[in-house]
Amino acid sequence: MKTLSKFLLFLFYLLYTHLTYAEEDVLKFGIGMFQPDKDKNDATYRPLANYLSAKLNRKIELRTVDSWEGLAKSLANGETDIALLGPWGYVLANHQSGAQVIASILYDGKPEYYSIIITHPQSGIKSVADLKGKTFAFGDKGSTSGYLIPFHYFMNQGINTETYFSKTIHTSHQAIETQVTQGNLDAGADYNRNRNSMIEQGLIKASQSLIIWQSPPLPNDAFAVSKNLQNDKALISKLQSALENIGEALKSKPELLPPHYTGFVIKENNFYKPIRDAALATGKLQAR
Repeated sequence: MKTLSKFLLFLFYLLYTHLTYAEEDVLKFGIGMFQPDKDKNDATYRPLANYLSAKLNRKIELRTVDSWEGLAKSLANGETDIALLGPWGYVLANHQSGAQVIASILYDGKPEYYSIIITHPQSGIKSVADLKGKTFAFGDKGSTSGYLIPFHYFMNQGINTETYFSKTIHTSHQAIETQVTQGNLDAGADYNRNRNSMIEQGLIKASQSLIIWQSPPLPNDAFAVSKNLQNDKALISKLQSALENIGEALKSKPELLPPHYTGFVIKENNFYKPIRDAALATGKLQAR
């Protein structure tokens, strides 16, 4: 009986250590809502997750988080270990929980993009001055191009967004383009990559979308790790190596990233200083 008891205890120990190891070995990969819906977003970025899993020899659990604020919070509370998120979302995550960028994504070979304000060509709106009294759409409050940067621009122009527009809403980038091109909204904030992608996919027509303002260059989306992973230098080195090599891997596996995304480049926290400065200036981030 004692021999059987010891054997059962040994089996329990093996099972426990295996499950514990398995849990610790899983990397939870959070992705922002870059595509029109969750299913498409998951399908678009699953090849990237599989690629990283193979390079790291670790299971990666992919999940889409439907707001930038939500993704920043998930990095803070341990629901996410690694993440691909917008610049403002990254700055939030860095400020709130010490998450750290290890690379930035490249779009057509460049680590930068632009916030834009769009309207329908038949709206009669030619400039920001024409927006007074009109309906306007921002992205969610964790969006760089859809909220923070245009809000900062309006503030610098002396525009109170709560009174300048007849109505403001917050919605997804895809919904902003769709509603503006259909004439349901007068104007909205978006980013050039999303507009280009929706035009190429036939989701909107270029002839129905007019850009009336464009920001200075902004740092592209960040690939970040949670504070808990920062001391794992071996893991970070493997991640950065895998990300840097995606450009070459795309030649044989173009599905690894959406069209126009050409890889990653190693970047550090100070690359996102323009976003942090805008957040501090608008009071969206409090100085420490």
